[in-house]
Formats: sequence, C-alpha cells, structure tokens
Amino acid sequence: MTDIRHISQEDLALHAMQALSPEESASVRTHLTACAHCRDELASLSGDLALVALGAKQQPLPAGARERFFAKIASGANAAPAAERPAVVSIPIRRPNPAAVWIPWLAVAALLVVSITLGFQAHRLRLALDAETEASAKQAAAGARAQQVLDVLSAPAAQHVLLTAAKTPPQPSGRAVYLASRGSLIFQGSNLAQLSQDKTYELWVIPANGSAPLPAGLFRPDASGNASVVLPPLPAGVPAKAFGVTIEKEAGSATPTAPIILAGAAPSAGE
Repeated sequence: MTDIRHISQEDLALHAMQALSPEESASVRTHLTACAHCRDELASLSGDLALVALGAKQQPLPAGARERFFAKIASGANAAPAAERPAVVSIPIRRPNPAAVWIPWLAVAALLVVSITLGFQAHRLRLALDAETEASAKQAAAGARAQQVLDVLSAPAAQHVLLTAAKTPPQPSGRAVYLASRGSLIFQGSNLAQLSQDKTYELWVIPANGSAPLPAGLFRPDASGNASVVLPPLPAGVPAKAFGVTIEKEAGSATPTAPIILAGAAPSAGE
C-alpha cells in the first residue's frame, strides 16, 4: 500500500467554509496542488456546502444532502478498513463554534442599520436647528435695525435738516436726521433727477470742526425721484455743520465734486 498522506474531511470542510487561519489555509492549498484525491474530496464537500447554504435561504434541500454532508465528515475516517485507509495529515486547527461564525456578522449588520438610522435622524435635526437659528438671527438683526431707526428719528438731540437745490426753484429736496453722538444718519430725497448709468448721487456730512467732508453713502432715485440713505457707516461723535449732495461717478468719490446740488446747514445740536 502506498503511504499517501491526505487532509482529513473535517479540515477540508473547514477550508471550504474559510474557517481556517491564513497559515492553515496556505498549508491546505499547498497539499491540494499535489493531491488529486483531496481535490476530489474538496469538490464534493463544496457541492454539499452549496446545497446547505441554499437551505439557509429557506430553499428545500435535495433529499439526503444535509445528512450526506455531515455523515461524510463524521464517518470519513471509517469508510475503509484501517489497513487500507490512507494516512491523514493532522493540522492543528482551532475549531470554531458554528454559531460564533454567524453571530458577529449579525451583530455588525444590526449595528450598521442602527447607526444609519441614527445618523439620518441626527442630520435631519441638525438641518432643522440650523434653519431655526438662521431665522432667529435674521429676526434679531431686523429688530435691532428697526430700533436704531426709531432711536434716531425720536431722539431729542437729532438734527432735522431740509436740503434744497441751490439757486434753483426748490424742486429737488432732501431731509437729513443726524444723531452725532452715535454717528447715525437717515436721509430722504425727493424729486431728484434721473442720472446716467455711470453716475450716482453721494451724500456728505460737513463736520463742524472744519475737517474734510465725510462720505455718507451713494444712492440713485427711483422712477418717482425718491431715494434714501439709512444708517450709513459713520464715526460717532462728529458734530455736523452742514450736509450736501453731489453727483459723482458710479463708484463714488472720496471728496465732493462741485457743484453741490443739494445743501443744508445743521442747526445747533441739543447734546
């Protein structure tokens, strides 16, 4: 009898199920390259494993497939008399619990579903919170600006100035309300002439201390000749001697360009 060593059917079954360690699987693959007997046994076991796998999806098994698979593993060593039985390679293998092979995967799948669900809910809540925060910020900003306008218009120390066209009938006009302590200015123009696209009106504050005029905003009238400048960025604490309006290039100017088409002297401030 030729003394040929073979892989046991149990080890071949574990190899087919990919339950061996990388080192053990490499040893089995090396043996299979030179052993036709073990290759045939592995092919037979793989076929039975495929039928068993179909049973896991509620597919009816062919009669005897499950019994043949487990009987082949259990009694493979007794299939031939001891004198004729080929020697079996003994590979030290850590035998996995079948339930332990599947339970971790089920746990991972469950955790994946839970994490996706929680992530979607968190994303939806975050979007809702961001929208609510943005709406609250806009409302607060609008309320603060409205309060600023009201403070300027109702302040006893605010200067109310009527601006009229110089040396012409008082058709174009403008009114300025200025609170020097806060640097807050509100201007309303009326009956203003329309300008070409490359021109614009510019409002000026003429400081009482004789310093250079301060640009206080660009504006263009609507079809009715009305225009306004509301709370332009101005330094606080600059008393005004007068206000003026000039026609400048579209981008505005750092100094007034003659002539001043609207002008008005500021009365004495109350503060």
